[in-house]
Amino acid sequence: MSKVFSRPGGRPGRRGVLGGAAAAVLVVMGLLLWWLLPLGEEPPSGSITFSTGTTSGVYYEYGSQLRDALARDMPDLDVNLTTSNGSPENVERVATGEADFTIAAADAVQAYESQHPGGAAELRGVARLYDDYVQLVVPRDSDIRSIADLRGRTVATGLPRSGVRLIAERVLRAAGLDPVKDIKAESEGIDTGPEKMKRGKIDAFFWSGGVPTAGLEKLADTYTFRFVPISSELVAEMHDQDDSTGYYRAANMPESAYPTIQNGSSVPTIAVSNLLITRTDMAPRLTEWVTRTVIRSRDGIGAHVHSAQLVDLRTAIYTDPLKLHQGARSYYRSVKP
Repeated sequence: MSKVFSRPGGRPGRRGVLGGAAAAVLVVMGLLLWWLLPLGEEPPSGSITFSTGTTSGVYYEYGSQLRDALARDMPDLDVNLTTSNGSPENVERVATGEADFTIAAADAVQAYESQHPGGAAELRGVARLYDDYVQLVVPRDSDIRSIADLRGRTVATGLPRSGVRLIAERVLRAAGLDPVKDIKAESEGIDTGPEKMKRGKIDAFFWSGGVPTAGLEKLADTYTFRFVPISSELVAEMHDQDDSTGYYRAANMPESAYPTIQNGSSVPTIAVSNLLITRTDMAPRLTEWVTRTVIRSRDGIGAHVHSAQLVDLRTAIYTDPLKLHQGARSYYRSVKP
């Protein structure tokens, strides 16, 4: 027990005051820790594989920051990050057991089930994270003003098995263009597309991701480009293609995404939700802890990955088309007002 030293007359001395203040701080810190972590519960240990995306994309940025947050909450949990081409590959990796957790767009989850009936039955949602925005990039002086103007042009439509490829081809079909016959498609992603445009090797490239994306921020530092608006009418056309296109909605990319490029103007486009997903056989306790870290680390991750600022406890539970994992459900119930 710490001693309290007093001055004559019984008034606490400086050491007594400081000791009392320190004790109060420790009490407050203890209460905060109790609120953040279950009292007396040891953090889960072991190892998991987390599939991210290309190194210049938001999936990779978010995954890297989340790994650091998980290390603080669960120091004995080894998180192995792997890169990927994007959402479709990520969904397949988790569905087949190659990865344990990943981020994927809702359209890619539904598309996987359409292509592999029953294949997504064991997938479960952990949290709805943030939205991807479709970004069609062209040189500033390009005469391409709409999707229809891509006819006959050389266009990067994303890497194979990427969410960019999935959504780019759907956008093209909605505009009446055949992705194979009406354009010269190039398999370039955010890692290589910007440089190809700078060198004049392609006329345009598609990207779908959270904003801002590091690859486009880097391009904006050395090259002047602009975004081609995607009209809301195309969203209605896309919804008629198949079941998974119902997850698209008309949106405006915020004017703050790329300030030097947008000059205060938002860009009409298409948005789709991103989900953190796992499998139904993932340990409930581990999944509950992961869910807690995702929610509690929002501001810390958001300081590095702007999209993460949009993670919200009120909307995180909406992981359609996937049911919530029981571990995630337990966490959300524990913090329900």
